[in-house]
Amino acid sequence: MIGDSAVRPWGSWQVLDEGDGFKVKRIVVEPGCRLSYQTHEHRAEHWTVVAGVATCVIDDEEKVLQIADSVNVAVGQAHRITNMHDEPLIIIEVQHGSYTGEDDIVRLSDDYGRCETEIH
Repeated sequence: MIGDSAVRPWGSWQVLDEGDGFKVKRIVVEPGCRLSYQTHEHRAEHWTVVAGVATCVIDDEEKVLQIADSVNVAVGQAHRITNMHDEPLIIIEVQHGSYTGEDDIVRLSDDYGRCETEIH
């Protein structure tokens, strides 16, 4: 739902817009933090950096994105965003797919102990 937000151990996210088959989020990754290495069964993602520098891993390939750079993550690809710098990283994420719920996350590796065998 538009306006939904959450604080996570690595930073926060907020839903900016959503409709049938898409969702747009503002993601803030705090300095020195990273999201879990994860996959999604029902959605692809497109990330655009609007502040900071993102170190992204997609299927074990590292890409460093500067402001205005973007990258696509296909459905099922393993991926992670890391902020290795001293300033907050802000990414606009556009999700596309048949389902964009928060429970479509399969964590493969996680720094915060959230990597059980269940879907989160």
